[in-house]
Amino acid sequence: MHPNNSFRQTPKDRSLQLVRERSFGTLALNDDAGPLLAHIPFLLSDDGAQVELHLVRSNPIARALPAQATLAVMGPDSYVSPDWYGVPDQVPTWNYVAVHLKGWLELRPQDALHGLLDRQTALFEDQLQPKPPWLSSKMGDGVMERMLRAIVPAVLHIKDVESTWKLGQNKPDDVRERAASEIGRSGLGVDPPALAALMKSPPEG
Repeated sequence: MHPNNSFRQTPKDRSLQLVRERSFGTLALNDDAGPLLAHIPFLLSDDGAQVELHLVRSNPIARALPAQATLAVMGPDSYVSPDWYGVPDQVPTWNYVAVHLKGWLELRPQDALHGLLDRQTALFEDQLQPKPPWLSSKMGDGVMERMLRAIVPAVLHIKDVESTWKLGQNKPDDVRERAASEIGRSGLGVDPPALAALMKSPPEG
């Protein structure tokens, strides 16, 4: 997380809202062989206390559990050219939003897997309306069951939520908003228009 306190004032509920909207992140933990990473879809519980996820059974993370872990979730980001501020003596930077969920990761009983996958699928399929939702019941006899043997369910019990919303809050409003307008037109990164909107109206602590 960025050490500048100006970027770390966003309320926890707003950070969890971003996590819930994304529902995809990078899971990380340390092992004797070094850091282990996995890129995963997930479900955040309604109370924000835990994350449900699944892993390929052969993933080294699955074999290392239970363990302390961090789930990093990225929001929009963009390069910021010094020219875009409209004032002298600025330097290049990168603005971004990131939320880290830290806690205890453990496997769940295998019989929890099918329900988890159905709930995950429902979350994402619902966002594709008016497309009729895909359902696991569309699979042929025994096919889903065979595929489920290759993955395992897990849960991250969240102990801490840290976030960085680096949106130029350390700049005067007019300077930040000029840069935001340029990012909205010409930004380099993931969803620069969304980042520009956040820069023009940063979440308040």
